[in-house]
Amino acid sequence: MIDRDTLDQHLDNLLEVSRFKDYGPNGLQVEGKTEIRKVISGVTASLQLIEAAIEAKADAIVVHHGLFWRGQDGRLTGWMKRRVAALMAHDINLFAYHLPLDAHPTLGNNAQWGKRLGLAADQRFGDQDLGFIGDAPNDMTLPYLTAQLTESLGRAPTVIPGDGRPLKRVAWCSGGAQGYFEGAIQAGADVFLTGELSEPQAHYARETGVAFLACGHHASERYGAQALGRRIAHEYALEHQFIDIDNPA
Repeated sequence: MIDRDTLDQHLDNLLEVSRFKDYGPNGLQVEGKTEIRKVISGVTASLQLIEAAIEAKADAIVVHHGLFWRGQDGRLTGWMKRRVAALMAHDINLFAYHLPLDAHPTLGNNAQWGKRLGLAADQRFGDQDLGFIGDAPNDMTLPYLTAQLTESLGRAPTVIPGDGRPLKRVAWCSGGAQGYFEGAIQAGADVFLTGELSEPQAHYARETGVAFLACGHHASERYGAQALGRRIAHEYALEHQFIDIDNPA
Protein backbone atom coordinates (compact mmCIF):
# COMPACT_ATOMS: atom_id res chain seq x y z
CA MET A 1 0.00 0.00 0.00
CA ILE A 2 1.11 3.56 -0.69
CA ASP A 3 -0.39 6.91 0.15
CA ARG A 4 -1.83 8.73 -2.90
CA ASP A 5 0.11 11.95 -2.33
CA THR A 6 3.36 10.06 -1.75
CA LEU A 7 2.90 8.24 -5.06
CA ASP A 8 2.05 11.50 -6.83
CA GLN A 9 5.26 13.13 -5.61
CA HIS A 10 7.35 10.05 -6.34
CA LEU A 11 6.14 9.87 -9.94
CA ASP A 12 6.64 13.60 -10.45
CA ASN A 13 10.27 13.18 -9.37
CA LEU A 14 10.87 9.93 -11.23
CA LEU A 15 9.57 11.30 -14.54
CA GLU A 16 11.00 14.82 -14.04
CA VAL A 17 7.61 16.32 -14.80
CA SER A 18 8.67 19.91 -14.10
CA ARG A 19 11.14 20.06 -17.00
CA PHE A 20 8.52 19.52 -19.72
CA LYS A 21 6.32 22.01 -21.53
CA ASP A 22 3.29 19.87 -22.26
CA TYR A 23 -0.20 20.02 -23.76
CA GLY A 24 -1.95 19.27 -20.48
CA PRO A 25 -1.35 18.62 -16.77
CA ASN A 26 0.94 15.76 -15.78
CA GLY A 27 0.42 13.92 -12.50
CA LEU A 28 -2.73 13.41 -10.47
CA GLN A 29 -5.68 14.53 -12.64
CA VAL A 30 -8.59 13.11 -10.65
CA GLU A 31 -8.28 12.58 -6.90
CA GLY A 32 -9.58 9.35 -5.42
CA LYS A 33 -9.01 7.33 -2.27
CA THR A 34 -5.99 8.04 -0.08
CA GLU A 35 -4.62 4.49 0.13
CA ILE A 36 -3.58 2.72 -3.07
CA ARG A 37 -3.18 -1.05 -3.22
CA LYS A 38 -4.04 -1.91 -6.82
CA VAL A 39 -3.02 0.00 -9.95
CA ILE A 40 -4.29 -0.40 -13.50
CA SER A 41 -2.11 0.95 -16.32
CA GLY A 42 -3.26 1.74 -19.84
CA VAL A 43 -2.63 4.03 -22.77
CA THR A 44 -5.65 6.35 -22.64
CA ALA A 45 -8.15 7.30 -19.91
CA SER A 46 -11.11 6.19 -22.01
CA LEU A 47 -14.43 5.21 -20.47
CA GLN A 48 -13.75 1.60 -21.47
CA LEU A 49 -10.47 1.57 -19.53
CA ILE A 50 -12.09 3.25 -16.53
CA GLU A 51 -14.90 0.68 -16.52
CA ALA A 52 -12.34 -2.13 -16.75
CA ALA A 53 -10.48 -0.63 -13.77
CA ILE A 54 -13.73 -0.47 -11.81
CA GLU A 55 -14.37 -4.13 -12.61
CA ALA A 56 -10.83 -4.95 -11.45
CA LYS A 57 -11.42 -3.04 -8.18
CA ALA A 58 -8.50 -0.69 -8.81
CA ASP A 59 -7.55 2.19 -6.53
CA ALA A 60 -5.62 4.08 -9.22
CA ILE A 61 -5.16 4.23 -12.98
CA VAL A 62 -1.90 5.31 -14.62
CA VAL A 63 -2.10 6.38 -18.27
CA HIS A 64 -0.17 8.17 -21.00
CA HIS A 65 -3.17 10.10 -22.38
CA GLY A 66 -5.13 11.74 -19.58
CA LEU A 67 -8.41 13.64 -19.60
CA PHE A 68 -7.41 17.26 -19.86
CA TRP A 69 -5.72 18.98 -22.80
CA ARG A 70 -4.91 22.53 -23.78
CA GLY A 71 -7.73 24.06 -25.79
CA GLN A 72 -10.63 22.15 -24.22
CA ASP A 73 -13.50 24.32 -23.00
CA GLY A 74 -13.35 22.75 -19.53
CA ARG A 75 -17.00 21.81 -19.08
CA LEU A 76 -17.87 18.42 -17.58
CA THR A 77 -20.50 17.42 -20.12
CA GLY A 78 -21.04 14.46 -22.44
CA TRP A 79 -18.15 11.99 -22.68
CA MET A 80 -16.02 14.00 -20.22
CA LYS A 81 -18.75 13.97 -17.58
CA ARG A 82 -19.20 10.21 -17.97
CA ARG A 83 -15.48 9.53 -17.51
CA VAL A 84 -15.04 11.83 -14.52
CA ALA A 85 -18.29 10.67 -12.91
CA ALA A 86 -17.22 7.02 -13.14
CA LEU A 87 -13.85 7.77 -11.54
CA MET A 88 -15.39 9.82 -8.72
CA ALA A 89 -18.24 7.43 -8.05
CA HIS A 90 -15.72 4.65 -7.40
CA ASP A 91 -13.11 6.89 -5.73
CA ILE A 92 -10.39 5.96 -8.25
CA ASN A 93 -7.28 8.10 -8.69
CA LEU A 94 -6.22 9.00 -12.22
CA PHE A 95 -2.54 9.72 -12.90
CA ALA A 96 -1.50 10.82 -16.40
CA TYR A 97 1.98 11.43 -17.86
CA HIS A 98 2.27 12.58 -21.45
CA LEU A 99 5.66 13.88 -22.66
CA PRO A 100 7.46 12.77 -19.46
CA LEU A 101 6.42 9.20 -20.26
CA ASP A 102 7.64 9.50 -23.84
CA ALA A 103 11.04 10.79 -22.81
CA HIS A 104 12.08 8.72 -19.78
CA PRO A 105 15.36 6.94 -20.61
CA THR A 106 14.30 3.51 -19.34
CA LEU A 107 10.55 3.49 -18.59
CA GLY A 108 9.35 5.73 -21.40
CA ASN A 109 7.45 4.75 -24.53
CA ASN A 110 10.48 5.34 -26.74
CA ALA A 111 12.92 3.48 -24.51
CA GLN A 112 10.58 0.52 -24.12
CA TRP A 113 9.67 0.43 -27.81
CA GLY A 114 13.33 0.51 -28.78
CA LYS A 115 14.10 -2.30 -26.33
CA ARG A 116 11.55 -4.56 -28.02
CA LEU A 117 13.19 -3.88 -31.38
CA GLY A 118 16.73 -4.38 -30.13
CA LEU A 119 17.49 -0.65 -30.46
CA ALA A 120 19.38 1.55 -28.01
CA ALA A 121 19.59 5.31 -28.39
CA ASP A 122 22.96 7.02 -28.32
CA GLN A 123 21.56 10.44 -29.23
CA ARG A 124 18.39 12.50 -28.78
CA PHE A 125 16.86 14.99 -31.21
CA GLY A 126 13.79 17.16 -31.69
CA ASP A 127 11.80 19.40 -29.39
CA GLN A 128 12.52 18.60 -25.72
CA ASP A 129 14.80 15.75 -26.86
CA LEU A 130 11.88 13.39 -27.36
CA GLY A 131 13.31 11.71 -30.48
CA PHE A 132 15.66 8.72 -30.09
CA ILE A 133 18.33 7.59 -32.58
CA GLY A 134 20.88 4.80 -32.49
CA ASP A 135 22.76 2.23 -34.54
CA ALA A 136 20.77 -0.51 -36.24
CA PRO A 137 21.66 -4.14 -35.46
CA ASN A 138 24.02 -5.65 -38.02
CA ASP A 139 22.50 -6.34 -41.44
CA MET A 140 19.07 -4.89 -40.61
CA THR A 141 17.04 -4.42 -43.77
CA LEU A 142 13.78 -2.58 -44.29
CA PRO A 143 11.82 -5.82 -45.00
CA TYR A 144 13.21 -7.36 -41.80
CA LEU A 145 12.37 -4.27 -39.73
CA THR A 146 8.87 -4.15 -41.22
CA ALA A 147 8.28 -7.81 -40.37
CA GLN A 148 9.64 -7.29 -36.85
CA LEU A 149 7.29 -4.34 -36.29
CA THR A 150 4.31 -6.25 -37.67
CA GLU A 151 4.95 -9.13 -35.27
CA SER A 152 5.65 -7.02 -32.18
CA LEU A 153 2.84 -4.48 -32.68
CA GLY A 154 0.23 -6.86 -34.05
CA ARG A 155 -0.35 -4.66 -37.09
CA ALA A 156 1.47 -3.89 -40.33
CA PRO A 157 3.06 -0.44 -40.52
CA THR A 158 2.56 1.95 -43.40
CA VAL A 159 5.90 1.98 -45.19
CA ILE A 160 7.38 4.75 -47.35
CA PRO A 161 10.54 2.94 -48.44
CA GLY A 162 13.01 5.70 -49.28
CA ASP A 163 15.84 4.85 -51.65
CA GLY A 164 16.67 1.36 -50.38
CA ARG A 165 19.89 2.36 -48.62
CA PRO A 166 21.35 0.10 -45.89
CA LEU A 167 19.83 0.81 -42.49
CA LYS A 168 22.74 1.93 -40.34
CA ARG A 169 20.98 4.48 -38.12
CA VAL A 170 17.42 4.11 -36.86
CA ALA A 171 15.43 7.01 -35.39
CA TRP A 172 12.13 6.64 -33.58
CA CYS A 173 9.57 8.63 -31.62
CA SER A 174 6.26 7.09 -30.58
CA GLY A 175 2.79 8.50 -31.13
CA GLY A 176 2.03 11.52 -33.27
CA ALA A 177 5.64 12.50 -33.94
CA GLN A 178 5.55 12.64 -37.72
CA GLY A 179 6.72 16.25 -37.44
CA TYR A 180 10.04 14.93 -36.05
CA PHE A 181 10.92 13.36 -39.41
CA GLU A 182 12.93 16.33 -40.60
CA GLY A 183 14.91 16.31 -37.35
CA ALA A 184 15.56 12.59 -37.77
CA ILE A 185 16.87 13.19 -41.29
CA GLN A 186 19.16 15.95 -40.04
CA ALA A 187 20.38 13.66 -37.24
CA GLY A 188 21.56 11.11 -39.82
CA ALA A 189 18.77 8.52 -39.74
CA ASP A 190 18.31 6.02 -42.55
CA VAL A 191 14.80 5.15 -41.33
CA PHE A 192 12.33 6.83 -38.98
CA LEU A 193 9.64 5.04 -36.95
CA THR A 194 6.66 6.80 -35.41
CA GLY A 195 2.94 6.32 -34.93
CA GLU A 196 1.32 8.48 -37.58
CA LEU A 197 1.83 9.68 -41.15
CA SER A 198 0.77 13.07 -42.48
CA GLU A 199 0.86 14.22 -46.08
CA PRO A 200 4.31 15.92 -46.14
CA GLN A 201 6.31 12.98 -44.79
CA ALA A 202 5.72 10.77 -47.84
CA HIS A 203 7.32 13.43 -50.02
CA TYR A 204 10.25 13.92 -47.63
CA ALA A 205 10.95 10.18 -47.67
CA ARG A 206 10.89 10.02 -51.47
CA GLU A 207 13.02 13.13 -51.88
CA THR A 208 15.64 12.39 -49.20
CA GLY A 209 15.77 8.60 -49.48
CA VAL A 210 15.14 8.13 -45.74
CA ALA A 211 12.47 5.49 -45.10
CA PHE A 212 9.42 6.36 -42.99
CA LEU A 213 7.29 3.82 -41.12
CA ALA A 214 3.99 4.78 -39.49
CA CYS A 215 3.26 2.09 -36.92
CA GLY A 216 0.11 3.33 -35.18
CA HIS A 217 -0.22 5.97 -32.47
CA HIS A 218 -1.75 3.63 -29.90
CA ALA A 219 0.35 0.63 -30.90
CA SER A 220 3.63 2.51 -30.48
CA GLU A 221 2.63 3.86 -27.06
CA ARG A 222 1.50 0.69 -25.28
CA TYR A 223 4.78 0.24 -23.44
CA GLY A 224 5.51 3.19 -21.17
CA ALA A 225 2.48 3.08 -18.90
CA GLN A 226 2.81 -0.66 -18.30
CA ALA A 227 6.54 -0.32 -17.55
CA LEU A 228 5.76 2.46 -15.08
CA GLY A 229 3.00 0.37 -13.51
CA ARG A 230 5.35 -2.57 -13.08
CA ARG A 231 7.98 -0.30 -11.54
CA ILE A 232 5.76 1.19 -8.86
CA ALA A 233 4.16 -2.20 -8.16
CA HIS A 234 7.61 -3.62 -7.46
CA GLU A 235 8.73 -0.65 -5.38
CA TYR A 236 5.64 -0.48 -3.17
CA ALA A 237 4.35 -4.07 -3.23
CA LEU A 238 1.22 -3.08 -5.14
CA GLU A 239 -0.98 -5.23 -7.34
CA HIS A 240 -0.69 -4.15 -10.98
CA GLN A 241 -2.48 -5.02 -14.20
CA PHE A 242 -2.00 -3.56 -17.68
CA ILE A 243 -5.23 -3.35 -19.68
CA ASP A 244 -4.92 -2.72 -23.40
CA ILE A 245 -8.01 -1.14 -24.95
CA ASP A 246 -7.49 -1.68 -28.66
CA ASN A 247 -7.43 1.39 -30.88
CA PRO A 248 -6.93 1.30 -34.67
CA ALA A 249 -5.38 4.78 -34.71
